Amino acid sequence: MVHSPGQTYQGDPHRVGVFRIAPFSGETTSSLMGRLAHRYGLHAKDLRSCWQWRNYPPTYDSGGPRADAEVLLNAAGRQLLANLCGVGPDILARALPSWGQEDAKLPAAKDATGPAAAWRIGGAVVGPVAFDCRLCAARRTGTVVRVVRYAPGWERVCARHGRWQLDADADQPLEHLDLRGVPEVVAAQRRWAGVGRRAVRAGAEPERVFALAHAVVARWWEQALQWEREKVWPRRLHQVAGGNAGADLERWRIVGRDAVVFPEVVAVADALLDPAMAELAWRDSGAGRPRPLPADGAFCRRLGERVGRPWLGPVAATDYGGPLTSWMGSVIRLRRGAGGPPGYGNDPWWLRQEHQPSTMAGQLRVLGKEKKAPGSGRMWRATVPAEQRALITSAIENAEEQLLQLRGTQTGPTAVVARQLLRTLGRSAGLIENAWKRTALAAANAGVPLDEVAQWAGMSADALREVLTSGQQDDGG
Repeated sequence: MVHSPGQTYQGDPHRVGVFRIAPFSGETTSSLMGRLAHRYGLHAKDLRSCWQWRNYPPTYDSGGPRADAEVLLNAAGRQLLANLCGVGPDILARALPSWGQEDAKLPAAKDATGPAAAWRIGGAVVGPVAFDCRLCAARRTGTVVRVVRYAPGWERVCARHGRWQLDADADQPLEHLDLRGVPEVVAAQRRWAGVGRRAVRAGAEPERVFALAHAVVARWWEQALQWEREKVWPRRLHQVAGGNAGADLERWRIVGRDAVVFPEVVAVADALLDPAMAELAWRDSGAGRPRPLPADGAFCRRLGERVGRPWLGPVAATDYGGPLTSWMGSVIRLRRGAGGPPGYGNDPWWLRQEHQPSTMAGQLRVLGKEKKAPGSGRMWRATVPAEQRALITSAIENAEEQLLQLRGTQTGPTAVVARQLLRTLGRSAGLIENAWKRTALAAANAGVPLDEVAQWAGMSADALREVLTSGQQDDGG
């Protein structure tokens, strides 16, 4: 029997529970322990007194307990949990991804004095952690209780109840989004099964294919605020926000992103696995006669069609330096037998760190800090991708270098000096203009209202919108 509330553990790892508490597939050990306490009518902390804890439970910045907290147990601790659940350790080992993992804080078997446990964060132990569907849990257990499990990005849809299960690592109250108004998101998860099988047949790891496709589409998502022709994502976002994102659009763009873009992620993954698409990229590169990738290339034009946006091709093609052009470059170099840039070779599915999209938890933290301390330099680094910051810095440094060269051009015939001065000033002006456009776009993508950015730039919001839109088409900025 377990202790009644208020009792402390007396060191018996062989005690047996009254009820049978079966684990959910992929469930965190912490979640199972929470359900176990609920079934016995105990507070979680009273049940936890059965183990010797080596550290404190992790919390959010706000001080609340983390939903994605995980528990690692020593051998005696695992045996005790199995006994209290009334199921065999082999069943728990198959269901709980963290079951057999050890921790340096836990004593070795020869030094153990009893059941011991240590707290960790689930994402650092196994992988992404999400809430499970409470309605499915109630249907299986007969009681409404929270379940948290490890779930990759392509396993977030509960098709039975039309729900998108959110990440559990963010300090926000929602566990799911309602998908009943966006059936295409539910359908996308069914399609992913075939895409995953295609990845395996192609010798690629499905999780890496998904990660790359997600990075491509998440980058589009950040740019989409400037896409006047984008109508699909705003409609979906309002649907998952309960009908209208309203004045809280910035937060909903963070919370709803992965659900809203999921159909496009699956479509992009499918396209990148298609040999015919790789052939188009090869032809766009000039095949045996290398040339720069054109803005009207067949690959990006076809990719836009496959995601239901025929107009997207030139926008995607001129987004230089992103994960999509990195993939194209790897495919082209493989066909040519050429070596890749230092550090990562020619693996098409290798996702550079600077291309990895921000998580919901990270973006919400930044949003909260920005509201408390707008203008902080740390917020700029947290919200503007490193690559974009580097491009802005490079443009400024190049402009400075051009201006410094003016010192050496003020001798000689008047016509020659004037021509050199004007050319140098023109190049500097172009670089400075490029830098301020990129800075304005970075601020807009980071969630600063366009009216506010326009005020900083000394122009109207409509004029700035036109400048930024044309800038994206010209140089992918």
